[in-house]
Amino acid sequence: MEDGKLTVRAVERALDIMLCFTDSSNLSLTEIAVRVSLHKSTVHRLLASLEGKGFVVRDFATDKYRLGFRIWELSANMTHSDDPAIILLPEMERLRDQLDETISLYVCDGLERVRIQAVESNQAIRRVAAIGARLPLYVGASSKILVAFAEPQVQEALMKAKNMPVGLERSVFLKQLADVLSQGYATSVEERELGAAAVAVPIFNQAHTLVASLAVSGPSNRLTLEKMKEHAPVLLEAARRMGKMVR
Repeated sequence: MEDGKLTVRAVERALDIMLCFTDSSNLSLTEIAVRVSLHKSTVHRLLASLEGKGFVVRDFATDKYRLGFRIWELSANMTHSDDPAIILLPEMERLRDQLDETISLYVCDGLERVRIQAVESNQAIRRVAAIGARLPLYVGASSKILVAFAEPQVQEALMKAKNMPVGLERSVFLKQLADVLSQGYATSVEERELGAAAVAVPIFNQAHTLVASLAVSGPSNRLTLEKMKEHAPVLLEAARRMGKMVR
């Protein structure tokens, strides 16, 4: 039994190492060890195993690691027919061209939201959206959408969590969610990031199940509350079309 536990722990640690590359393309042994909070000797052994299987590659010139080609081999065999990030990309690009702001797609994962797709604005000053970014469910327009339209157990779990931001009262947060349900969209101005604003709407599939949050984001001095209210009907119509495309 102990061997089984050790094996699972080793797998979890190896996966933690792989996840380090979600926001960095090249990392040294020391940088990885710091990120996963493990001794360098342990990380070195795990990297050696991953390298042996082709999941990471070591650049001896820089002594840094990067993802190996085995990752792309696996991704080539993914089923994209039901993936909203793939299916909805053309619609997101059209919406970006129409509104000239950054368009993002978020899904709920536990008590976080994950940006699974993004199309950045062509404007010189724009909202940069990293795909794969994980963000809290307490703040931001898309967070409000994913919580307000979620199953009751999601809201219950969030209310019981102990990591609610300082200064955000549960009663205020619940009132925000009620407002979102009433108007059908959510807005945020510098809630999570200084100088940034966003408006978001829900995407429901044909079974009326919440699939994702569709958001438009940009600089708060350009994406004002008045502008976001103007964008809301456009977003809602786009979300309606997108909902017919996903299961």
